[in-house]
Amino acid sequence: MSRLQILISILLVVVTACVSTIKLPPPPADKLIARGREIFFNERFNGNGRTCGTCHRAENNLTIDPVFIASLPDTDALFVAEFIPALKENFENPKLMRAFGLIKENLDGFEDLQNKFTMRGVPHTLAQRNSVASKNGPHTGWSGDGAPGDRSLRSFSTGAVIQHFTKTIDRITDVDFRLPTDEELDALEAFMLSTGRQEDLKLPLPLKNLIALRGQAIFNDNKTGKCSICHFNAGANVDPAIFGAGAGNLNFNTGVQDLPDQPADLTEELNPPDDGLGTPGDSTFNTPPLVEAAETGPFFHNNAIETIEGAVGFYDGESFNNSPAAKILDSLTGGGIELDGTQIVAIAAFLRVINTLENIKEGKAFLNSYLTRNFLGNEEFAKLLKRSGDETDDAIRVLSCGGLHPEAVTHLKYAFMLIEKAEKKKQGRTQNIKDALAKLELARNELIQ
Repeated sequence: MSRLQILISILLVVVTACVSTIKLPPPPADKLIARGREIFFNERFNGNGRTCGTCHRAENNLTIDPVFIASLPDTDALFVAEFIPALKENFENPKLMRAFGLIKENLDGFEDLQNKFTMRGVPHTLAQRNSVASKNGPHTGWSGDGAPGDRSLRSFSTGAVIQHFTKTIDRITDVDFRLPTDEELDALEAFMLSTGRQEDLKLPLPLKNLIALRGQAIFNDNKTGKCSICHFNAGANVDPAIFGAGAGNLNFNTGVQDLPDQPADLTEELNPPDDGLGTPGDSTFNTPPLVEAAETGPFFHNNAIETIEGAVGFYDGESFNNSPAAKILDSLTGGGIELDGTQIVAIAAFLRVINTLENIKEGKAFLNSYLTRNFLGNEEFAKLLKRSGDETDDAIRVLSCGGLHPEAVTHLKYAFMLIEKAEKKKQGRTQNIKDALAKLELARNELIQ
């Protein structure tokens, strides 16, 4: 072989090695999503140090809860009311935030900050593509008016900056913060629409667990559980056969605000009633998706109930069955909702299983993206392995807390261990990822036919 041939061979090896490790430029749509992700998690808008990701954490299903909050350092931007003097009064309630994951919202205006506010949990922003459209216009946030103006995701971003990013309670534009530009709003909207499921399920699913299978049947039975009337296919939209095609996400007064012994009410902290949609409000709140529910508690706009079983059980109680929403159900089905304990557990088991199936799907997608170097605009490439581990860990927790599918949990734990090994060591990384994918598939096969 001549020197020239040898040189060409060496160059080909080098080029081939480089090509295998270089990420190709993302397509235009992914560029906008990636730009939105960068803004969502890193842009502070010249404010108090918070970002959108301060409350909507990627590693915690784009939300926060008391357990996660307790893991954060005191210097985290979530706690600005505790270390920025200008925000110590009437900006947040640190006690209710740390104990119950509640954030202060001034949805009815900033005129009386001391008395005119509500305390709400942080809704996850997964599956927004399937959750915000409504015949009445976009519904964003717990009451559908979590965004000012037209209630769109774009307005949601603007409202979040004004409400949560300000340096002082005066909230003066270009002094306490800057507002997002149109380009930034476009990117943020693209990112938020890209996270989580891009389409709803198609129920029923051929589930293997008999309890979850029974729970699915009760969920879809318009004479028993009646859940699918408002959560069609376990999503955020109403049943089109009942409410009409294109009805989408609707608001209801389900009586959550009337629950006795709400955790925040048991404290001596001021916790005004939440009047829901509008100013003044009509006491209605919009319908959240349920596929992601089991991993994103506490539940309802006020974080009133901790477990998915408790959230299902709420619909068998007096607060719901005396509510305007129950009267709508009565007119449609001839009665409210009456569930026994085993039926409540069965519905919750169904919700736990479909949540886990989504975890596995997402976890596999992250691993496959890492292996193939396919660009994911809504994830940082370097964090794909960690994100897969987060999804797998969620799946373990969701099933274990319901006492479901111990064999699947074993496979998931093995997959989590392999993903951790792949994160920590380059040697054998590809094989560990492939083995983790195999374990995730085995776990999935335990759940569904």
